[in-house]
Amino acid sequence: MPRFLIVHPRDQKRDDVLIEDPALTLRFEAGWAILADAKGVCLAIPSGQGASIQRVDEEHEPAPQEE
Repeated sequence: MPRFLIVHPRDQKRDDVLIEDPALTLRFEAGWAILADAKGVCLAIPSGQGASIQRVDEEHEPAPQEE
């Protein structure tokens, strides 16, 4: 399931946010990072805000190595 971690610069004193929703997509448009689903925009963050968005999907166990 795609998960997005939104990290704000520390001087803004905002909480970081982890969003878990398989229906969300991330796109970049005219200086905005936009998270949307089939019904429309859910969250839009301006690039000038300085936040970073990281996709942090669940890690899977590595496949066993054959010797």
